Amino acid sequence: KQWYQRRVRVMGMKYHKSMEIVQQELDIAITAEELVTESMKNLKDLFMKCGTMPGAERLIHHLSKHDIPMCIATGSSSADFELKTHSHKDLISSMEFTVRSDDPEVKLGKPNPDIFLVAMSRFKSPPASSKNCLVLEDAPNGIKAALAAEMMCVMVPDPRMESLPPAHLVLKSLEDFCPESFGLPPF
Repeated sequence: KQWYQRRVRVMGMKYHKSMEIVQQELDIAITAEELVTESMKNLKDLFMKCGTMPGAERLIHHLSKHDIPMCIATGSSSADFELKTHSHKDLISSMEFTVRSDDPEVKLGKPNPDIFLVAMSRFKSPPASSKNCLVLEDAPNGIKAALAAEMMCVMVPDPRMESLPPAHLVLKSLEDFCPESFGLPPF
């Protein structure tokens, strides 16, 4: 339980930053860089098996069918993102673009708003205001970043999370998402 709560605190952060925090909290006798290297050996196999959240495919196909611009703004590095999405290329192709934590324009990782503000600026037709953006997140740091960017945010947390940041809406599953609640075309 304590391990999971520590994981929740660093979810969504740039990976190296999260490993620095873990290394400091646990007072591990290896550097954060060594911790990154060791943990990546174990994570590659897990990343290759990443599935989608229930309801994600339906929602992406629906929004794509209605020409709603979408992107992915992830705390994952480019290498990790490629591993996690290798079997979901059809869904990724529905996105206008992706912004990853190692993007040179993303100076600070989540919970800072940088990644979402960079993403907003890259749309072919950028929204007039960040308040016209909707963020779907599973990580508390992502919700904090979306709120700091003044964007609407829906959280779909892991059911093991004990305390949640104040999102505009918290759902058990994307299957429960009603697009019309946010001015989008209904299913």
